Amino acid sequence: MRSADEEEEIAQAVAGELRLMDPRVRASREQAARLLDPEFVEVGGSGRRWTYATMLAELPDHPGSSADGPRYEPSEISGVRLAPGLVHLTFETVLGDLRTRHSSIWRRAEGSGDWRMYYHQATRVPPGVD
Repeated sequence: MRSADEEEEIAQAVAGELRLMDPRVRASREQAARLLDPEFVEVGGSGRRWTYATMLAELPDHPGSSADGPRYEPSEISGVRLAPGLVHLTFETVLGDLRTRHSSIWRRAEGSGDWRMYYHQATRVPPGVD
């Protein structure tokens, strides 16, 4: 059984993840910067490696970043606290016709206590795969 602290940390990470799917946040480098760890790394579904700087530079132009375009539809979000201040989330998203499985690690920033995405992995799910 999870403690109240574990549940709260997982809830904070989920809230951050959902904010990063919001087109208004994705379109704002300033807002996205508050949710990404300065040491952030992502391995995208395309196999491309993203860093904090490249993600902030290009995120406003990514799919899901326009208020009038397709939006991320998340499902099956679950999390586990790996250690105090460190949470691993897994979930799926649909964006238009693209289904993707995700894994992200969130950590609490020293000093501010803000939760930031430290690592993200996305894997595209081919049509017909359960």
